[in-house]
Amino acid sequence: MGEGRHRKMLWIVLGAALLLGAVSLMDRDGFRQYFRLEQDVERLTARNTRLAEQNRALLREIDALRDDPRALERAAREELGYVKAGEIVIQLEAP
Repeated sequence: MGEGRHRKMLWIVLGAALLLGAVSLMDRDGFRQYFRLEQDVERLTARNTRLAEQNRALLREIDALRDDPRALERAAREELGYVKAGEIVIQLEAP
């Protein structure tokens, strides 16, 4: 008698689990929402990785600008358009 009761209870629990799983799959706040959020986490993790690399590159550039006069001169020339006295600047543009 005990074994039959356990089997019946197992089927009830299994049926309830299947029913809850089906409802969760159909509900927009169920598994679909979970998978969307999981994709968001993956996308944001990748973005954070890219931003961290950009931050490291910017920190290297800051260090170079502080410590290396050639880097400072290069930045002034490229980004600010500075020229030395006596230099002639020729700007070429593609058609």
